[in-house]
Amino acid sequence: MSNTQTTEHFNIIVVGAGHAGCEAALASARLGLKTALFTITLDCVANMPCNPSIGGTAKGHLVREIDALGGEMGRAADKTLIQSRMLNRGKGPAVHSLRAQIDRMAYHNLMKNTVEKQENLFLKQAEITDIIIENGTVKGVKTMLGTQYSCDAAIIATGTYLGGVIHVGAVSYPSGPDSVTPATKLTQSLIDAGVEIRRFKTGTPARVHKRSIDFDKLEEQSGDEDIVPFSFSTKGELRNIAKCYVAYTNEETHRIIKDNIHLSPIYSGRIHAIGPRYCPSIEDKIMRFSDKPRHQLFIEPMGLDTEEYYLQGMSSSLPEFVQLQFLHSIKGLEHVEIMRNAYAIEYDCADPTQLLATLEFKKIKGLYGAGQFNGTSGYEEAAAQGFVAGVNAALKLKGEPPLVLDRASSYIGTLIDDLVTKGCSDPYRMLTSRSEYRLLLRQDNADIRLLPEGHRIGLVSDEAYEHLLKKNELIAAEIDRVNHVNIAPGEKLNELLESLGTDPLNNGIKLSQLIKRPCLSYDLLAPFDKNRPQLDREVTEQVELQIKYDGYIKIQLEQVEAMRRLESKSLPADLDYNTVGSLRLEAVEKLNKIKPLSVGQASRISGVNPADVGVLLVWLEQNRRLDGSVNSEQ
Repeated sequence: MSNTQTTEHFNIIVVGAGHAGCEAALASARLGLKTALFTITLDCVANMPCNPSIGGTAKGHLVREIDALGGEMGRAADKTLIQSRMLNRGKGPAVHSLRAQIDRMAYHNLMKNTVEKQENLFLKQAEITDIIIENGTVKGVKTMLGTQYSCDAAIIATGTYLGGVIHVGAVSYPSGPDSVTPATKLTQSLIDAGVEIRRFKTGTPARVHKRSIDFDKLEEQSGDEDIVPFSFSTKGELRNIAKCYVAYTNEETHRIIKDNIHLSPIYSGRIHAIGPRYCPSIEDKIMRFSDKPRHQLFIEPMGLDTEEYYLQGMSSSLPEFVQLQFLHSIKGLEHVEIMRNAYAIEYDCADPTQLLATLEFKKIKGLYGAGQFNGTSGYEEAAAQGFVAGVNAALKLKGEPPLVLDRASSYIGTLIDDLVTKGCSDPYRMLTSRSEYRLLLRQDNADIRLLPEGHRIGLVSDEAYEHLLKKNELIAAEIDRVNHVNIAPGEKLNELLESLGTDPLNNGIKLSQLIKRPCLSYDLLAPFDKNRPQLDREVTEQVELQIKYDGYIKIQLEQVEAMRRLESKSLPADLDYNTVGSLRLEAVEKLNKIKPLSVGQASRISGVNPADVGVLLVWLEQNRRLDGSVNSEQ
């Protein structure tokens, strides 16, 4: 590009200012890179076009991991939450997940202001229509007005705006979420650059007026009294200041939807894009799960300064008059007023197997993908990818080692490994079941796992790092003490044990052995622990969990060690697998497409079986010996 065409140069340009774009831009700017963040409209920075909630099953893990690494989402969520709950409390700690209802406009305003105030970060309203690539390397971007900006790296975080088309019944029109102008030209620029594009779909429910809801007929869903924050840096008390509710569909609801199913663009064949498997529309739920007599929906406020309520679980692309009919059939919503109708939206996204684990495109240097552009769904998944893409773009330009998280380190590592290794045939959602190491990757220990890495890359302060080191010392010391404390049998202790349905003591026992009993806890046994020190809850929680699950944790650590041994066996990035004898044809095809960087990554590719992995290990050993003999001759 000539200087006459270029308005300004940036180290990094981020296209899209949703949750992925904001995290990417903030991370790169905080690492000292001059960064531009482009958005079609400044009024949709960090917008929540679907439910204004953050967290949820597995998603809460992602938010805490982003925070531990130095990202922004957790801090912003804590400052704007209006109700918070810990999900899955009745299950084990591995699946405990924070979820908070957020004030939508407060979150947008806070995140927009955070971006505006960030040094090295320049927020700009413009539609990007072209990515300028020369000799396989990103050189800049071009706006709809013809203005060009040069850059050293670019991150695509376009969400559902890229080629967005909204569908309601028989009506379809180009649009991004909330009737905002879509990005209509960038897709072709990416295709011209060799990016493989696919078409996905998602949907969102209607928003209804508070005055038209009969709350007396609904189940109230309260928040937790003792709120656990998303951010490890949040101090002070958090409060629940809003109520949420639960309602249910019924036979009449299902009849109305079935009678009108031919009017749904999904079932009439007008929508061909692939929708989310784990967040289906209400018509999908009723048609696919016809044996279920009812489906749950959650009625949740959009914020404190609005009368809009969100009907979680009721996304639909049926005509508006049908939406009104089936909503009126639900107890408590008999007279509900729709303020914003439900809709489905189709959009363009990339096949994520084109990316490295850094989220840089394999074939285009300096171009990164993040968020729904990579085929995922959810604010949290988007923010996690945006953070990783922003950090890696910055680290690469600074000549520093990248941030690559493996599956045993984090849910973020699992998410990215799934995307770049396995790809996704429908919008990817993070689930606890996707992690084979979920007992190690609890949300409560995200700081222990990841804060040192955040400190290494420069996004976590020395003060926060020192606090973690002190916390770890206290945890280790208390576990050692508890392992050596003897508890003698006693009348009061045995009464407690028998009341909880566990065996009384006849002889002395180590305190740690008592804590391991399912019905007992560190705090419950405090009256029988005479020398127990005063420790913060963040310390005692880890003491109890590490003692209770010690055996299981050791087993998972052995599995991690085995996995990392395979990860350490590197494969050439340019290897033609047709030259590796004894591989099956399907494996050759998949390996040549993904180009795994290690045997460990190869083993997770769909279509590569254990026999193929064995072939790769033999091939590596043969080449190692060959290289060794050549070196010895020299």
